[in-house]
Amino acid sequence: MKTEVLISGGGVGGLTLAVLLVQHEINVTVVEQMPKDSPIYKGELLQPKTLEILEHVGVIDQVLESGHKLPDLSFHELDRDYEFLNKHAKAKMDYTVLPTQSNFALMIPHERLKEILLEEAYKYDAFFTYKKPTRFLRFENGKAVVKQGKDEYNIEAQYYVGAEGRASPTRDGIEATFDPSYYNHHFLTVTIPRPAPLTQGRIITTDQEFLGLFPLPDEVRTVFKIKKDTYKSFKEKGIEYFHERFSNLAPDLKSYVETLKDYSKIQLMIPYQYHIDRYVQNNVAVLGDAAHTVHPMAGEGMNMAIQDADILGMLLGWMKQTKQFNQTNLLKHYEDVRRKRSQFLLQLSNLSAHAYSYQGAFIQKNRARAVKRMELDPFIHYKQVLNVSGLGMKPFTYKDRLIQIGGLPTRKATLSQAQRECPLFNRTEDYPWEEN
Repeated sequence: MKTEVLISGGGVGGLTLAVLLVQHEINVTVVEQMPKDSPIYKGELLQPKTLEILEHVGVIDQVLESGHKLPDLSFHELDRDYEFLNKHAKAKMDYTVLPTQSNFALMIPHERLKEILLEEAYKYDAFFTYKKPTRFLRFENGKAVVKQGKDEYNIEAQYYVGAEGRASPTRDGIEATFDPSYYNHHFLTVTIPRPAPLTQGRIITTDQEFLGLFPLPDEVRTVFKIKKDTYKSFKEKGIEYFHERFSNLAPDLKSYVETLKDYSKIQLMIPYQYHIDRYVQNNVAVLGDAAHTVHPMAGEGMNMAIQDADILGMLLGWMKQTKQFNQTNLLKHYEDVRRKRSQFLLQLSNLSAHAYSYQGAFIQKNRARAVKRMELDPFIHYKQVLNVSGLGMKPFTYKDRLIQIGGLPTRKATLSQAQRECPLFNRTEDYPWEEN
């Protein structure tokens, strides 16, 4: 079997890439090893840059219809009696400061997003082939060996893309290396019904605990932090123990979390982080979790995968249109654009993760102050929202950090429209090969 591009992995990253390629009239084959929807919790928080990409590929209306908008994310610091800690107890990160139409985040069920992308790809069925369940195994003599049922066969492509996730045989095939780093905590994730008043995202913390609430149209995805390697002992205390710990932080959800009768619907999530040493080798590229895995503080992993797919898809489409599709050296543009952006987000996410990793009243007090002062200082606030959004990249300065820890007063001046637009990625920065 022959195709122009073989994509291993039919998740949101792989399917976004497939849609972009078939829209450029490139023959694409996607192989997905999972026979049905995965029961494992995956990212569902779409950031503004990702929403702009989904608008570009023509599926934004379906995404908005299936999702729940989050104009901001609030942070609540509680003392050990579950009362507000002090004057810094509540803060928020407000997406509406962004000077773009997509100035909000959006929660959407992961499998629904995959359905939308797959439906769009099938509109170009002359160029799109989807094989499921089919698993990419390895490269042999420059071809991909895949397995469908008990049968193995070869697929020959001009380009091979690994979008399999953390366990990536494509990444193994190019012998990319990485060094994962782990955290001192794990998460329990569970979905419960959403009460009508719960419309905003919330992060609720004490000096010991962490609970994230992310509303969907009819449900709430929740993330509860536990100490590393304590899941077994935590579970042995019974489901009532989970009810109690959860309800202490979110009493308005007590009756909803108590609908859980056992741990069968609660999943353990183990966060860790890595970044491979290269994304491209010859005619092979990797994207998403195959290339970089990030701590799940703001859904960065899924967003980074879709943003990878956008750059790679637009590059391959341009190569096809300009009759340079056989020039594999041009794949380097993809890595040049995405690597530094990914590294920046990995560092930002890692810093946020460590802010919530360690326990104690002293740490909580300083964290609460830093988050509140981030909200109060318009320059720091904008940088934080911009960086998380994926729309641009604006590093924090030493002055910013001094303000956050209370070493300097917060600034009162507001940002001009020009200052807001200056760090936004433009088309030349996203697709620099077009200029060349």
